Amino acid sequence: MDTVNQFFRRFPVWAVYLLGALPAIWLFYLGLTGGLGVEPIKALEHEYGELALQLMVLTLSISPMRRLLGLNLMKFRRSIGLLCFFYVSCHLLVWLVLDVQILGQILADIAKRPYITIGMAGFVLMLPLALTSNNFSVRRLGRSWLRLHRLTYAAGLLGALHYVMLVKGFQVEPLFYLGAVVVLLALRLPAAQFRKRQSAPRASGRA
Repeated sequence: MDTVNQFFRRFPVWAVYLLGALPAIWLFYLGLTGGLGVEPIKALEHEYGELALQLMVLTLSISPMRRLLGLNLMKFRRSIGLLCFFYVSCHLLVWLVLDVQILGQILADIAKRPYITIGMAGFVLMLPLALTSNNFSVRRLGRSWLRLHRLTYAAGLLGALHYVMLVKGFQVEPLFYLGAVVVLLALRLPAAQFRKRQSAPRASGRA
């Protein structure tokens, strides 16, 4: 694992942003040129949304992978998280601008369709995360930044639930993503309990 970690330590973060953005451009090109089938807008919407979910799962897996496997990808957590937000935004923009287009219909769908309401809630939770993913905010917010970025957990759950609810009939893939998010969040519980036990004596000592 040391060899793998050494490789990733030398791998530049800017390359992650570049490689991560390429699928968005390629998929948009395919949509324009007929490469996404008979319903290119729906296909583009789906592809962007699924990429966002994959990046969310990857973001949530970085801490457990370091703790359980010794694989350290912490250097890339911010870039992967921001790429996830980028694809969520692309997914939303395709739905708003290319699919529905009518403001009244958009608002009605958000209010009346639970899977859209849940998806929008997940997007809203991601906004402060994206806006504070910079060094200035980390320094300015201190420990509050850590608490704020736990919204990632709720956003991940809502995103996976959005996918499960929007598909028709029984499909394995959305359930796989939901299961992955639940497992990755459950893996955090022992570490959270350990931190709580560690902080308890310090707190009682101060009292």
